[in-house]
Amino acid sequence: MKTTDRNFIIGGLVIALVIAILAPFLASSNPDGLESAAESLGVPESEAAFQSPLPDYAIPGMEDNPWSGVVALIGGTILVLLVVLGLAKVLAKKNDKDQE
Repeated sequence: MKTTDRNFIIGGLVIALVIAILAPFLASSNPDGLESAAESLGVPESEAAFQSPLPDYAIPGMEDNPWSGVVALIGGTILVLLVVLGLAKVLAKKNDKDQE
């Protein structure tokens, strides 16, 4: 990996982690968007196709603690980064084999 690419990824990760740390404290407690529209129209909540591992960005048992959201967001940010980097490596290897 080139130094500029690595620095770009690190910079993006730092920005994403700052947002993850600040988001639970800056977010509005009032629902908006789809959630608000569904409530105002009286649409009943339906059963989800699968259960989220961290519903509402909270760690089970710590739902009222805003630091639980911080931990959940940081974990999700790092997980997404690892998945994307893994996918990039797989696609880069596949692309190298195709060019040979």
